[in-house]
Amino acid sequence: MNVSIKTPDQIAAMRIAGRLAADVLEMITQYVKPGISTGELDKICHDYIIDVQNAIPAPLNYNGFPKSICTSVNEVICHGIPSDKKILKDGDILNIDVTVIKDGWHGDTNRMYYVGNVPEHAKRLCEVTQECLYQAIALVKPGCTLSDIGTIIAKHARGKHYSVVEEYCGHGIGLVFHEDPQVLHYGEGYNRRNDLVLKEGMTFTIEPMINAGKKQTKLNTKDGWTVTTRDRRLSAQWEHTMAVTADGVEVLTARPDEPFYREL
Repeated sequence: MNVSIKTPDQIAAMRIAGRLAADVLEMITQYVKPGISTGELDKICHDYIIDVQNAIPAPLNYNGFPKSICTSVNEVICHGIPSDKKILKDGDILNIDVTVIKDGWHGDTNRMYYVGNVPEHAKRLCEVTQECLYQAIALVKPGCTLSDIGTIIAKHARGKHYSVVEEYCGHGIGLVFHEDPQVLHYGEGYNRRNDLVLKEGMTFTIEPMINAGKKQTKLNTKDGWTVTTRDRRLSAQWEHTMAVTADGVEVLTARPDEPFYREL
């Protein structure tokens, strides 16, 4: 693996990009309600990133992706393409994934939203997935390994009778959207060749995808992007970009309601 170590100045630049990405997720919250289309949500986020933040939406045209955010509803695990035809309904759960580029640096984050009155079993899946992310973040510091991160996520999810998506993972990030290392969300996927001991200055995402049913996934071959659960049961995801510090971790995409949020 070719894992880059960021300087303090580079992390400062990523801190700005990360905060912008977090701000998009905060801004869009008021618009997530029954009756709005995911295409409308994409347009609102696109205009905000371009016109207000003077930044760039990284997903737009990335390897051919046609929109500025990803919107994954219910059984969609990740990479859902916004559409004017996809209207949110009462009871849906929605993941919005945002990556902002500012001065060349990327900030990547996503979170779950409840659309209207959501069933308790769906809320529970979203809550446990967020707990998986938070438990993993709490481990991050120099000397921790990638397998430690994957192990704690899988243990918590499986302990609640959920499954962990294995085909998609977190990743290094910086001037490049996706770089080394790959951050698996299950510990048994590592061996001595692809495990990694974390060091100060590493930057990466953790973004567990947790399924209510089985772990198997299905890629939509027509659009080449949308990934759903094979059994059509619900899936949830939460993501943050972070930097390893001398004695722990800084979550670069933290939102004000989160325990690890820091003022710029």
